[in-house]
Amino acid sequence: MRVLLTTDTHLPKRAKELPARLLAELPRADVVFHAGDWVDTDTLDLLEARCRRVVGVYGNNDGPALRARLPEVAYAELGGLRFGVVHETGPAQGREARCAARFPDLDVLVFGHSHIPWDTTAPGGLRLLNPGSPTDRRRQPHCTYMTATVADGLLKDVLLHRLPPR
Repeated sequence: MRVLLTTDTHLPKRAKELPARLLAELPRADVVFHAGDWVDTDTLDLLEARCRRVVGVYGNNDGPALRARLPEVAYAELGGLRFGVVHETGPAQGREARCAARFPDLDVLVFGHSHIPWDTTAPGGLRLLNPGSPTDRRRQPHCTYMTATVADGLLKDVLLHRLPPR
C-alpha cells in the first residue's frame, strides 16, 4: 500500500496551486495524509476528487469551513499499522516523549505546523513524520512532501521528496 504525506499547503496564500510533481503522485497513492493548514476548501475538494482516500485534519490557519469537515486528530489503520494525524505537536525538544505519551496506541504519527521535515522514532516505537510543506519552505532549503509504503505490518521506503524551486 502506497501512502503520500503532506501538510501546510496554505493555498492560495503561499502558492496558487499544488506543485505538478505532487499532483502527479496523487493517483498513485492508496492513502493521502494531510496534517492541516489547508487554508482553502478547494484543496480538500481537489484531494478528495483525485485520491482513493484522504485522511486529514485541520490546522491553526484553517477556518470554520474546514473545521466543519475535518477533525483535530484523525486515525486510520492501514496494513496492520495504526496511524494518527495531528497538526501541532509542540516544540521539537521533547517531541518524541510528549507524542508517545499522548498517542500510546499508535505506530505512526503524521504531523505538520513547523514546515520542517521530521522523521524520528520515539522510545517505545512511535514513528513521527512531518513531510514539511510542498508550497511554503520557510527557512528550509526546499519545499517537500513524503511517500512511504505499508507492507507486512511495517512502514517501509519512507522518502522525503524535494521539490524544484518555483
